[in-house]
Amino acid sequence: MSTILAIETSSEMASCALLRGEEVITRSSSGVRTHSQAILPMIQELLAEAGVALRDCDAIAYGSGPGSFTGVRTACGIAQGLGYGAALPLVPVVTLDAMALACHQQHGGSEILAVLDARMSEVYWAQYRFDGGPQAAPLAVLAPALSAPDAVAPQGEVTACGNGFAAYAEALAGKPFAAGAHADVMPHAAQIAQLGRIAFEAGQGVKAADAQPLYLRNKIAYTSAERREINAAKAAA
Repeated sequence: MSTILAIETSSEMASCALLRGEEVITRSSSGVRTHSQAILPMIQELLAEAGVALRDCDAIAYGSGPGSFTGVRTACGIAQGLGYGAALPLVPVVTLDAMALACHQQHGGSEILAVLDARMSEVYWAQYRFDGGPQAAPLAVLAPALSAPDAVAPQGEVTACGNGFAAYAEALAGKPFAAGAHADVMPHAAQIAQLGRIAFEAGQGVKAADAQPLYLRNKIAYTSAERREINAAKAAA
């Protein structure tokens, strides 16, 4: 099986994972203002614990978005820097896909609704179906979208997850799919690694130069804080 290093920084939690065989080693850090400063030391810890060098990996998977604008840029930028340095392909993984897989693995259910806080009174959301086992990739029933919380409209009965249910509890209250939603399920590098391996072994890796974040919201200009974060990610990588 392919060895995959994974990076996820699209939300307030930064995480990385190393998937080798059936074993996955992870590190995470929450509440850090500059994920770019936290993620590289965690990656170094993972590789040291596993006793492997970066060049021993087959690919680098990263959470491509949607999510925090700065966060998805950070993950992509660090993955690009590492990919260039070690001559490794990159595998972009949709963060909502990873949330759906985590929810499916932790709580069961074949129909999953993932709802991620997009700030500015909006959410990113998508609906997925699982027809295989706990390690199977999800099938998108409703593709990732950006909308107001009260516009989230899954098809049929679903198991719901994501911090959108905590951020917009009032707007989502009364909707049948909100009852029992697992608001603690978030994008994590463990599932990014698993989905990254599936995609890589299906020939979906890309050159570092071709890697891109996934945006669902148009952005006209960077804020000063975002410019500092992006520059720090590039310098660290």
